[in-house]
Amino acid sequence: MDERVRDHAELLVDWSARVEAGDDVVVSVAEDAHELGVAVAEALGERGATVTTLYGSDEVSRAYLKGAEARAVGDDVPSFDDDPAVDRAIFEAADVYLRIGGGRNTTASADVSSATRQAYAKARKGVREARMDTDWVSTVHPTRSLAQQAGMAYEEYREFVYDAVLRDWEALADEMARLKDILDEGDEVRIVTERDDAPDTDVTMSIAGRTAVNSAASVAYDSHNLPSGEVFTAPYDTTGEAFFDVPMTIDATRVRDVHLVFEDGEVVDFAAETGEEVLAGVLDTDAGARRLGELGVGMNRGIDRFTDSILFDEKMGDTIHMAVGRAYDACLPEGESGNDSAVHVDMITDVSERSQMMVDGEVVQRNGTFRWENGFEE
Repeated sequence: MDERVRDHAELLVDWSARVEAGDDVVVSVAEDAHELGVAVAEALGERGATVTTLYGSDEVSRAYLKGAEARAVGDDVPSFDDDPAVDRAIFEAADVYLRIGGGRNTTASADVSSATRQAYAKARKGVREARMDTDWVSTVHPTRSLAQQAGMAYEEYREFVYDAVLRDWEALADEMARLKDILDEGDEVRIVTERDDAPDTDVTMSIAGRTAVNSAASVAYDSHNLPSGEVFTAPYDTTGEAFFDVPMTIDATRVRDVHLVFEDGEVVDFAAETGEEVLAGVLDTDAGARRLGELGVGMNRGIDRFTDSILFDEKMGDTIHMAVGRAYDACLPEGESGNDSAVHVDMITDVSERSQMMVDGEVVQRNGTFRWENGFEE
């Protein structure tokens, strides 16, 4: 076994999930993530945790949803049990949930309709909430399917993943704390970008009363992804227009060049060069799906290229992302629910050129460089 696989497992268990002896840990292992799953199981055993293993297969999920569609012949949308008690009980009994991605086919469920996906997502809201009440962390094992999606040779992709994952997270956390402090003290964020061949972005949102998350790849920082390397908050009262030029895969469908128009906090118009039907399906999921649940700023400079994986792309330095749908509780005042939705879909824009992010009128980042970094242009 490549020693970096063991390093990845130990980082996931110790730094990210903070697993302790006696913890009940649920581990979901994708089809081709077996090697990392083995290393994680070994680490959990050494630490005295209890382990329940799930098979996290996109192909199995696709088969179930296609079966439901076949059952629903004559009906518009298949129905699903809205209280799947067994699944919910697993997570309600767990202290920690670790999701290890790395399937065989990144578009395994491309032929499942958007309506079916929406119905399934709504039905499993209780399961999702129970899972998010655990100390959960999501990561991926570098696989050939992910390398292919990223447009890289397999060995090249492995190097890319470990450069992003095996970092000095304490040092990065200290740097990201600078932006967290600015956002915590701020009331309003404005993001402006200029494009020659696409719509400009000029969008303003309120962040007053919100708490930004220093997402340093650990539940100790209210961070749940490995790799991570972003600072995010939960905006509201969004107005203006935003253009997202980084291609992404949503519901196994390629989506690119998304343009959103906001009025009074809600998406009132939208377009996409490709995948517009999928985008429409996301926005029509429920009332909260047309409002922003997240503003995130990528700060992991170990990620140096786009790979069509949101886990990596949204953390990349020189990017900003916004997510329609659910807001994370960690960003909200106690007792406030924030934006609620069955979806949380991130969209990314490159801010490396002709861009600026302002907080309360003061430029915090220009052309991808923060005001405390060398090369910042006054």
